[in-house]
Amino acid sequence: MSLPTSRAARTGQYLALLAYLVFLAFPFLWLLSTAFKPARELGSLHPTWIPEHPTLGNFRQAFDEQPLLQAAANSLIAAVSAALIAVVIATPMAYVMARHRGRLATAATGWVVVSQAFPFVLVIIPLFLVLKNLQLINTLWGLILVYVVWSLPFALWMLAGYVRAVPAELEEAAAVDGAGRVRTLVSVVAPLLAPGIVATALFAFITAWNEFFFALVLLKTPEKQTLPVILTHFLGAEGVADLGPLAAAAFLATLPSLLLFAFIQRRITGGMTAGAVRG
Repeated sequence: MSLPTSRAARTGQYLALLAYLVFLAFPFLWLLSTAFKPARELGSLHPTWIPEHPTLGNFRQAFDEQPLLQAAANSLIAAVSAALIAVVIATPMAYVMARHRGRLATAATGWVVVSQAFPFVLVIIPLFLVLKNLQLINTLWGLILVYVVWSLPFALWMLAGYVRAVPAELEEAAAVDGAGRVRTLVSVVAPLLAPGIVATALFAFITAWNEFFFALVLLKTPEKQTLPVILTHFLGAEGVADLGPLAAAAFLATLPSLLLFAFIQRRITGGMTAGAVRG
């Protein structure tokens, strides 16, 4: 009696997984289909998944109407800089939080978790005033500073988990062999943390690449704006979207994060699995 029940449960799990995958893939597939449809098919009352007459006209129109390359360069500079700076700052802080237990470390960990619940509107006004005094409004450096501050709590929390997965016995063995503190951290701990550092940098990059609200408030001129803000320029004054060019531009904006994630996905999975085994 247990075998049919087990098969039914497994079939139900596969169906649920399939439904979830379809749910996740639907927006991207719809975006891809829309990007290649001519205006006549976009206005059809009977939409189809596969364009009957695929065209690159939407991509040409998107590049002609908006500075997409400049916006992509701004997004890339802001996202890469924010990810690198956040990881450089968060790695030693995460090590201290993970290895030195005490009330201060517990309070810091609790504050990191609580800070993730803060809404954007709660911090935008003080951030705007600080950046205005520093004359960093409408600059990429100002935006990078905000992204670093915003991504640090999550980077800290994530990296601290990876540090806890590294056995402390390895550091003790290195100390017995005569290695100093710095050499132990560089030669023993840092290589084991590499997957976690890569994963943290990736999530910081994607968070900054997709971020919209801070960029909308802090960047005023089109030559400074990032891709998510430029995409709103395809909306008309009355909120009517220029659907074809908007889908083409949004599809291009999605590609970098997808390609980056696909490129290092195996390394991230391997690191997480290794951490789980050590734990």
